[in-house]
Amino acid sequence: MGFYTVVLRQSAGYWVALCLENGIVGQGNTQENAVDKLKDAIDSFQAIYETETNIYTAPISIEELHEFLTVEDRETTSEIYELRKVYA
Repeated sequence: MGFYTVVLRQSAGYWVALCLENGIVGQGNTQENAVDKLKDAIDSFQAIYETETNIYTAPISIEELHEFLTVEDRETTSEIYELRKVYA
């Protein structure tokens, strides 16, 4: 189990959770559901990372974070973001 930094964002009626350490995402109907999906994705990635040799992993860049936060219509006035720590 490790510590991860997660940015949550509401998009098109869903919540999207982005892990800053590795760029993995999870999506769900609620914040908790998105985080749970993200944890599952991180666990799956870790299992593959430990057994495969050519798997790339790196923190996301500031540009990628900016794209994640602004991917929707820029005219939207009610943007909701949340930053969390997650153990997976």
